[in-house]
Amino acid sequence: MSAEERTTGPLEYRTEAGRMSILGFWIFLGAEVVLFATLFATYAVLFGRTADAPHPAELFEPSMTLIMTFLLLTSSFTCGIAIHEMRRGNAKGLATWLIITLLLGLGFLGAEIYEFVHYVHEGATLPSSAYWSSFFVLAGTHGLHVTLGIGWATLLLIQLARRGLTNVTSRKFFIVSLYWHFLDVVWIFIFTGIYLIGMVI
Repeated sequence: MSAEERTTGPLEYRTEAGRMSILGFWIFLGAEVVLFATLFATYAVLFGRTADAPHPAELFEPSMTLIMTFLLLTSSFTCGIAIHEMRRGNAKGLATWLIITLLLGLGFLGAEIYEFVHYVHEGATLPSSAYWSSFFVLAGTHGLHVTLGIGWATLLLIQLARRGLTNVTSRKFFIVSLYWHFLDVVWIFIFTGIYLIGMVI
């Protein structure tokens, strides 16, 4: 990277530490891809093995699934606006749009918890069958990641209030945005591979 790019490029890339941290996080996301790929493969192998538990087509509700998808994908859009504001040097805009992102993420988690409780009441639990075990582990792992992302971003907002927008804080916000977008991509696969297929097969 040239000297000019170090002073005029995105704030998070202007230091060697920032560039290396972002590269390291991309490598971490590669490991996350392996984790979710393993969970998806397990789910595919166990698909249909519901034993005496309800079949997914009996429980999956298109309206709830669409609400969850809308909330999470919209949060990806607002997260992108937050990073745009960060690159404009607008700390207030960054905080505002990131808070909106987190509220959408909380809405997603609330809908997912409601969904899980509904399934349990209908007899679909973790030990009820191989299929439901794989479903809860896969969807629950994604939900846990969303929870961690919300907690992580909340701590960064506290740091932003205390330290302002610097090379270090901008790097951290950019990294958490990568993490959030990654979770949205994983959800698209969950939405397609679990919910849509489960409703029709």
